[in-house]
Formats: sequence, structure tokens, C-alpha cells
Amino acid sequence: MNEKLESLLQLASDQGASHAEVYQVTSQSQPVFFEGNHLKQLESSQSVGTALRLWYDNRPGLAVAYGNIEPELLVSKAIALSQLNEPEIIELASARKAIYDLAGATASVEELVQLGNQAITRVREEYPEVICSAELESEQETTTLINSQGLHCQYSESALSYYIGAELVRGEDFLGIYDGEYSKEKLNIELVTEQIIQRLDWAKVNITPPQGNVPVLFTVNAATLLWDTVSSALNGKRVREKSSPWSELRQKLVVSELINLSQRPEQPPYDCPFDDEGMPTQNLDLINQGVLNQFYCDRTIARELGLEPTGNGFRPGLDSYPSPSLVNLVVAPGNDSFSELIAKLDNGVIVDQMLGSGADIGGDFSVNVDLGYRVKNGEIVGRIKDTAIAGNVYQILQQVIAVGKDANWNGSCFTPSLIVEGISVVGSR
Repeated sequence: MNEKLESLLQLASDQGASHAEVYQVTSQSQPVFFEGNHLKQLESSQSVGTALRLWYDNRPGLAVAYGNIEPELLVSKAIALSQLNEPEIIELASARKAIYDLAGATASVEELVQLGNQAITRVREEYPEVICSAELESEQETTTLINSQGLHCQYSESALSYYIGAELVRGEDFLGIYDGEYSKEKLNIELVTEQIIQRLDWAKVNITPPQGNVPVLFTVNAATLLWDTVSSALNGKRVREKSSPWSELRQKLVVSELINLSQRPEQPPYDCPFDDEGMPTQNLDLINQGVLNQFYCDRTIARELGLEPTGNGFRPGLDSYPSPSLVNLVVAPGNDSFSELIAKLDNGVIVDQMLGSGADIGGDFSVNVDLGYRVKNGEIVGRIKDTAIAGNVYQILQQVIAVGKDANWNGSCFTPSLIVEGISVVGSR
């Protein structure tokens, strides 16, 4: 066990704290940046962040240090901050030891530079006028959590990531296409590069969008507009506050029967064996054939709702307290390929990239389509511009008529493309 972290617990106890925990994240990364079709910058960075949370007279206090730790200063800050908070029931995971090695692929700076050059060269073979940018990174990270109850959890991981941007200016017309990947295996940058070229092909011609309520195909890139709102509705904190529209709808049909939603924390590349409270993460069958099965909670919310904690207490940042959050939200794929989904549309729209914020907890949204296409008679006929879509997520998810088998990661959400029967589309003629 890290002696410096253990000494923080002992010092907190010596200063009068009844309970304490130390959460530390160390990371090392080697990002490579391309801009204007050329290599721009190489970096190498290391960081250490340490958070001490303690309870003094049952009042919580949290202090954070980056880099070298000054134990006395960190403990005194946490105790001082505790005096500003109200007493609370102390929630700490019980004693156990769990060490995990989740190491994946790594790459040298030279390999990352080569991959970036290959991707940019391939795009510009087809579209010489395109301006490409890219960022590729090899990263290693270790997360450690110990507490005064005898808990010691740790996992170390390594992964590769990249994004590619292809921008094209035609007079006053700007087109930007962006995609990427995060993986613990060898990067499949060739596939993503070809997908960018395909989307450039589809966008060669600008065309007038349809008006009114029309079928909309959300790609993997765009579908998270829906799942972000669903994640909020399943959050135990929202249920406790009665702000989730689904607070009283357990075992009720809430979305289309085509929708199956689960949490799978063991699934790479975003696998996570324990949450930021030290609870083991677990598989959760959240929605099964449209029926709401369960919510997710941290320890405090679970106690207040009379439920078992689900291992979903995560910190938005080192300086934050744990709160409910999902890890690896998985939307079960369907049976149709992406081309088969397109063929189902007689007169519809494909939404691939959006501008603006998503829906609120009430589900209402209105967003501009940053990249989208019009479909006629089952074929893409051109790119739509100056177009917006609006609706309500909860209503839309009751109108899903097809789910693709093209599921892929978009952040830590594994989702396929899907077709919604009718969404309000407004665009310039």
C-alpha cells in the first residue's frame, strides 16, 4: 500500500477525524497534434492528483492537492472546510483489497505520428482541398482508493485514442466532419478514415431538407442526444428529487420494445472494476424490451431510496463528492446494417453531428444539425444545411421503428444507429 497515502489517513485520525479516505489518480500521456495537414506539436505530460475526504464531528470536508502532497496542509484544509458543512451519515465502503491490471495497447510517439500522417494522406488523396487536423495519444493511468475502514482498491490501465477532423470551405459553405476512437487494442484508424471519406462523398451536393414531421435516422455519433437524457432519468438522485419523469414507472413500458439498455462495466475499453466509493461495479439491466427495470445509485442515494447500492458513485472531478453516474451504458444492437436502415427511409433525414446543448431532464430539445443528409427512396441524395430538429426524447424513444447492428462506442456509450418514426424538422428552402 502506498505509504504516503496511508500516512494521510493516520494524520487525519490524529487530528480528530473519525473517518477518512484518499483518492488518487496518476496519469502519463504522449499526445501528438496535427494542424493544417501537418504535424504541429509533440507533448509528454505527467500528473498526480490527490483528494482527501474526511469527517470531523460527522461533517464532511474535502481537500485536493496536485503534484507533491503537503500532508499537514491537506488535512488542515479538509478539516477547515468540514466546519462549513452540515453533519451527515457517513458512507464508506468496508475493508477489502482489490488490485486490477487493465493494461491495453501502447504506442510510441513515432508510431502515433505515422498513423496521423497516414490518415491525413488518405483523406487528401480523395479530397486534396480538405484541411485536416488530428490528435493521437497514448495514455497510462492508475487510480487508487483507500479509506480508514481498511479499503484498498486500485486499477491501472493504458489505452490509445485519436480524433480526426476534415474541414472543407467552398465559398461561404463550411463543412466539418469529425470522428475518432478510444481503444485498448490496436487503433483501427483506417476504418474511421474511410468513414470520413464516405461522409465527404455524401456531402458533395447541398439539398433542401424536408419540412414537418419526418423519419429521422440518428447515427452512432448523434444517438447520444437521446441516451444522455435517458441516463439522467435513470439516475437515483433524480428519482429521489422526483425530477425524473420515470420516478414512479418501474416495471412499466417507458420506451419502444426495441430498446434494451444495460450497464456493462467489464466491457473494454472503458472497463471499470470499482466506483469512486470503492464499491464493485456491476452489470445492470436497466431497460428490457422497453420496460424500466431499475435505477442506479451511489451509497447515499441508495440508502435514502431504500435500495441496494449499485456501485455507481463517481466523482465528476477530484474536487467533487461522489454522485450517481453510469459506466459503460450499452444499447443492444438490432438486426439492420446502416445501409439497410437507410433503405427503410422513403423521405427522411440522417443526423450525424449536432450543434448546441442536448435535452433537459424534461426531454425537450431543439438542436441545429451540423452534419446531416436527406434520404429519398432509400438513398442519400445530399447534405442538408441550415436545418434544426426538435422534439421530446421520451416521446421519440416510444417511436423507434428500427435499430441498427452497427453499434459502436461514442464516449462510454455503446450505441447503434436507430430510426425514429417522426421528428419535427425545420430548414431553409
